[in-house]
Amino acid sequence: MDAVSTPKEMTPHVVAASPHAGIGFREFVGMIAAMMAMMALGIDTMLPALPAIGHSLGVADENERQWIITSFVLGFGVAMIIYGPLSDRYGRKTLMLGGMVGYAICCVGIAFAPSFAVLLTLRVLQGASIAATRVVATSMVRDCYGGRQMARVMSLAMMIFLAVPVLAPSIGQLIMLVFPWRGLFLALAAFAVVVFIWVGLRLPETLHPDFRRPIAARSILVGFWTALTTRQAGGYMIVQALLQGSLLGFISSIEQVFADIFHAPKLMPPVFAVIAGAMGVASLINSRLVERLGTRRLGHAAIVGMTVAEIIHLLVVLGGGESIWTFGAFQAIALFCFGLSMGNFSAIAMEPLASLAGTAASVQGFVMMVGGSILGTLIGQQFDGTTLPMTAGFAITGCLGILVILWTERGRMFHPQMGG
Repeated sequence: MDAVSTPKEMTPHVVAASPHAGIGFREFVGMIAAMMAMMALGIDTMLPALPAIGHSLGVADENERQWIITSFVLGFGVAMIIYGPLSDRYGRKTLMLGGMVGYAICCVGIAFAPSFAVLLTLRVLQGASIAATRVVATSMVRDCYGGRQMARVMSLAMMIFLAVPVLAPSIGQLIMLVFPWRGLFLALAAFAVVVFIWVGLRLPETLHPDFRRPIAARSILVGFWTALTTRQAGGYMIVQALLQGSLLGFISSIEQVFADIFHAPKLMPPVFAVIAGAMGVASLINSRLVERLGTRRLGHAAIVGMTVAEIIHLLVVLGGGESIWTFGAFQAIALFCFGLSMGNFSAIAMEPLASLAGTAASVQGFVMMVGGSILGTLIGQQFDGTTLPMTAGFAITGCLGILVILWTERGRMFHPQMGG
């Protein structure tokens, strides 16, 4: 087999363009997941270290420590708009490898950062560097697959990718038992080097020369405009941004929730693992069901389920019944639904944009991550010693997401369309 898929699943133009032997389906999915995991590791290994970083660099305000997370996500989102046109012109592989190098260099720089301002600056650059891998990973999947098969590949990659948040806080905590917080960033740099070597030796170029687009202002603007104004693509990008905002609000506040509300900071990694693990389970289930039920039926059911669960959770909080158990249970349900929806919504958004997959992936990532980071910051900065802001954030973004889907689908939900 010369490409990354079975012949029936490949689009005709996908041919292994590198001198390396073609790779199989499982290895391809594993590489996509590993590239995406560098972003998750850059966020979730930090959670147990936030107090230590704040203390070491003189950051007294707990809400201000949230910028360690937000700065990375913001840099990640803004840079995504650049990488799409570059990958459509020069191909996927070189750009992706360059992003890994930049990520590793920033990790080493952060490990020796003398101040909080320097750390935040390097975190923005770190996020901007690794954004290349997310754009390229999504583009490569679209190069090779379409429709429900694309959703299946994304779900399998997300299943592996979402195992990272389950383990990352515990990994961060274990590293800090031996090394100071700066050792976390050296470990991230080492992981980036390992993935760089694996991808460099094994992964072929997936963009056929006939699909390369010129770097020209008009061409880029037309590509951006097409991605944003195609009703199906633009609508589901907005939905992803709303859901991403609720997730980032959760992540940026989770350490404070366990330390300040439940007074159980040591329970944060295991409870977080259970909650995040629900996303991985959802992605596995989605990969098994999506070809039979379709992306819309599963994705729409998931966002409705998440919204209903968080409205009930909000009522529990307002009624004074919140505990570590109710928090864990409701957030696990919400993130299960999140995991069931995001891969499907990404596939739906990308489906009509096959001819400009790199540009479309960068626009989708930009809208999702920048919009999500703004919303997540607004939610996280409202932390007031209760779980009310976080819970309300999930409920409100879920309701808004359903309204956007209704607009996008012209009032219909749960119906298959164009193979989805």
